[in-house]
Amino acid sequence: MTATVSVDGRSARARRPARSTSGSARKLTATSGLGLGVAMIWFSLLVLIPLAAVVVKASGGGWSTFEHVLTNASTFRALRFTLVMAVIATVLNAVMGTVIAWVLVRDRFPGKGLLDLVIDIPFALPTIVAGLVMLSLYGPGSPLGVNVYGTKPGVFLAIAFVTLPFVVRTVQPVLEALETDAEEAAASLGASRFTTLRRIVLPSLTPAIFAGASLSFARAISEYGSVVLLSGNRAGTAVASTRTYSYIEGGNTAAAAAIAVVLLVVALLAIIVLDVLQRRMARHG
Repeated sequence: MTATVSVDGRSARARRPARSTSGSARKLTATSGLGLGVAMIWFSLLVLIPLAAVVVKASGGGWSTFEHVLTNASTFRALRFTLVMAVIATVLNAVMGTVIAWVLVRDRFPGKGLLDLVIDIPFALPTIVAGLVMLSLYGPGSPLGVNVYGTKPGVFLAIAFVTLPFVVRTVQPVLEALETDAEEAAASLGASRFTTLRRIVLPSLTPAIFAGASLSFARAISEYGSVVLLSGNRAGTAVASTRTYSYIEGGNTAAAAAIAVVLLVVALLAIIVLDVLQRRMARHG
């Protein structure tokens, strides 16, 4: 199957592998059915049942529980602050994560392997350790002379640190598998690098960028370990996860569950919105 790339009124054709549908209509064998059953049981134990338990716990007090949570000034302020920080961090990660992935795949430079390894550090570090690292660099007594402890920039730094790898690691394999035939054809037709990037490369990367952004946003709104240290759990810098923990400490588990349900709904809506946007962008090129 071929795809036509239009550049300044001329066109170049880039080959794309045809999708195989031979296995799409196969019936489940006994082994496949057993594997599916085991997978669903494990997924249910780890995800579905705990999520259902949280929803049941939050709905036990009826709508009044959600009303109490959402009308509480401190909780509402924490939810709003969390969403704002998550959106800003997600947009930044979508841009910088794509740039970093591009550099790792398309450029050669000394220390490239080390940089590729360091990108995964936020994944490997426990979040509380990540918070300690950020606090030692950007807290009181910072060797850099930058103290953001207990401030909104400090919360943003913590969220950006733990969510950076998501976009990088979703875009990087797509870039590695992306053939350069269409880019070379566009260049031969006189297209500038910016035109080639906008018309050929970015449409191919859009699904991966939005997938990484979805993961980044979902992680950002639920981050606790690194945020609680840099925020100092102050009134102006409290996030949704710290408010949830405060409710648990106070014995109000229903209110804590209500916040968890609100965050779950927000994450699902964000994933749906990002998916719709990337589909539209891919459709319109």
